[in-house]
Amino acid sequence: MGIDVSRETDSQLEALVDTLVRWQKAINLIGRTTVEDVWTRHVLDSAQLKPLIPHDAATLADLGSGGGFPGLVLASLRPDLEVSLIEADARKAAFLGEAGRRMGLKKPPRIVIGRIEDVPPTKADVVTARALAPLDQLLDWASRHRTDTAICLFHKGKGWQGELTEAMKNWDIAYQPLTSVTDRDAVILRIGSYTSTGVRDRQSKGRRGQNNDGD
Repeated sequence: MGIDVSRETDSQLEALVDTLVRWQKAINLIGRTTVEDVWTRHVLDSAQLKPLIPHDAATLADLGSGGGFPGLVLASLRPDLEVSLIEADARKAAFLGEAGRRMGLKKPPRIVIGRIEDVPPTKADVVTARALAPLDQLLDWASRHRTDTAICLFHKGKGWQGELTEAMKNWDIAYQPLTSVTDRDAVILRIGSYTSTGVRDRQSKGRRGQNNDGD
C-alpha cells in the first residue's frame, strides 16, 4: 500500500477491501475502473489523512461515507477515535456496517443513516469528505457536524482552486492545501476555523451601528 502498518491493521484493511469487492458486484461503491487499483486509488488515498489528524482528536465524522473511504480506513489507522459514518443510501450504510464488523475494529464506527443536513449533529473534532460535493456545499454541511475548534480534511481534485474561489464568496476560510500523495493534481484541503461571510457582514454592520450611536 505504500505505508507501514501493523499486522492487525493490515488484516483489517484486507477485510475492508475483500468486503468491498464482493459488494461492488451488487451496488456501485467505487468507480468500476478503480477496482483493480483499489489499494492506491482508495486505501492509500484515504490513509494519507492520518498524519493530518491531531493527536488529541477524539471524534471524527465522515460525510457521505459510501464505500468507507476515508472513514473506515481512518477507523483502522486511528483506533482511538470515535468515528461516525454518515450515509443517506441505506444499501451503502448496510455495506459500511458489514465491512466494519468484518474488520473487527476495536471501536466499531457509528453508522448514521440519513441526509447530512438532516441527521443529528455529531460535533466532531475532525470532519472528512471525499468525492462528495463542491467545497461551498461541504462547508455548509460540515458546519453543523463540527466543534468550534474542529478541522476539516477534504479530498479535492485538480479543480480545487476554482472551488475555493467560489466558496470564499460565502465563507471566510482558514485553509491549507496539501498535495495528494496519490495524484499530483489533487490536494487535501485542511480547513481550520471558518465562518459565513454573512455573519462577518452582520458583525461589521453591528460595529458601525455602535460607532454611529456614540457620535
